[in-house]
Amino acid sequence: MAAPDPSRSADWWRDAVIYQVYPRSFADGDGDGTGDLAGVRARLPHLAELGVDAVWFTPWYASPMVDGGYDVADYRAIDPAFGTLDEAEKLIAEAADLGLRVIVDIVPNHVSDQHAWFRAALAAGPGSPERARFHFRPGRGADGELPPNDWPSQFSGDTWTRVPDGEWYLHLFTPEQPDLNWSHPDVRREHEDVLRFWFERGVAGVRIDSAALLTKDPGLRDFVEGVDPHPYIDQDEIHDVYRSWRAIADEYDGVFVGEVWLPDAERFARYLRPDELHTAFNFNFLACPWEPGRLRATIDDTLAEHAPVNAPATWVLCNHDVTRTATRYGRTDTAFDFATKRFGTPTDLELGTRRARAAALLTLALPGSVYLYQGEELGLPEADIPRDRIQDPMHFRSGGTDPGRDGCRVPLPWEAESPSYGFGTGTEPWLPQPADWARYAVDRQSSDADSMLTLYRTALGLRRTVPGFGDGPLTWLPSPDGVLSFTRAHGLTCVVNLSDGPVALPAHDELLLASGPLDLAGTLPPDTAAWLRT
Repeated sequence: MAAPDPSRSADWWRDAVIYQVYPRSFADGDGDGTGDLAGVRARLPHLAELGVDAVWFTPWYASPMVDGGYDVADYRAIDPAFGTLDEAEKLIAEAADLGLRVIVDIVPNHVSDQHAWFRAALAAGPGSPERARFHFRPGRGADGELPPNDWPSQFSGDTWTRVPDGEWYLHLFTPEQPDLNWSHPDVRREHEDVLRFWFERGVAGVRIDSAALLTKDPGLRDFVEGVDPHPYIDQDEIHDVYRSWRAIADEYDGVFVGEVWLPDAERFARYLRPDELHTAFNFNFLACPWEPGRLRATIDDTLAEHAPVNAPATWVLCNHDVTRTATRYGRTDTAFDFATKRFGTPTDLELGTRRARAAALLTLALPGSVYLYQGEELGLPEADIPRDRIQDPMHFRSGGTDPGRDGCRVPLPWEAESPSYGFGTGTEPWLPQPADWARYAVDRQSSDADSMLTLYRTALGLRRTVPGFGDGPLTWLPSPDGVLSFTRAHGLTCVVNLSDGPVALPAHDELLLASGPLDLAGTLPPDTAAWLRT
């Protein structure tokens, strides 16, 4: 695969296809059952052949792994389960040789309770400078037995934990993830140094976890539903943080993508001003049901949100936190909401896979950049994890009602006839792989002209070589009920049939690609998409 075109290297992120690697489940190079950097390095040619532009790694840092690595103990060290810093530097260089940029994940809202700062804070005691880096407070009630406020958790459960000396500390996520105090200069300085550390090692960008949560109301006032401003989401002071970060990124031609969940379009766009973040994840599209009206409205809203700040939209169907696309699209409720996840939800996997194929072409034809979660190119379904093997804290903090996120994190199948489907050669994988996953293996799909992998490779090849894809305008075309049809530059047209019956394709000169076979009459079947040249 050729290196990126240097003539557009400065703005590659505006229309890039970025592949998300969850290192623990990508490939196991040392046979211990856990994915690692050695495994990723060995499988980089798969990503180059797939045709993506960059690879985003979820946290690979030293961590107790209470929350899948999002509880970081040391940002300058690779977790021993994944490898070493030297291996990470080699991976970045080897990826560059294949034309692949690397994006790392930063988790600025909190650290692990095993981080040196937090251990020092516990040892130092109330009122100490070490505790000022976090949110330690006395409790309420006669003896301080009540939490300092009533903030709801980002996971199920409490947001405050009491330590033996009587003070409480804030954690919007698990107790093992204490929140940092972003009004403290040490916190600002440390994260700026961490950014430089990784940019110096050649990474092209940084994904920012929970990007709207960093700054908190100074008085930690109680949360009241519907009362603005929110005490810990989208505080105005957070933009000072990202302006300082952007100055650092610009020194290295680095880019940012923020995890920003906000319903207010105007406030969302503030994060994408020219001196702040480059892009932000589009969660509205990810959670949208497979319904033509809702999809069109979400696409229109997304493009309208980004237009005032001239930022490109991002499109994603799945990630390491949500139900796999092929499973979700086969359910009665095709939307995604953490609150509705339950064990035993029925799904029509054949229908869901057909829709996932169509959604792939829809997503790749939209203006902006695309994120592709590992295994989506294989059409992997959500795996049912035996209850005694579940590891996700969301499951336990829900009292066992939420199945958690492990079902989309199962180690990938590479070779149909190998132990663990080629994920590793030794110990059983950290999460069990379903018994019928040989059919999804990379080697088997590579030789199948009709496989999901072949569809993605073909689509990404066309997206890279055919004019009209990527950043730029979109114009909706008149179409029958239940059909989404739009045109891009150079006569590129995308048609997606979400109706119950076949539809005629608009007049065209060439059928570039379809997500499934056309009917004998040349019409587009239900839950099928096509790319045309008109």
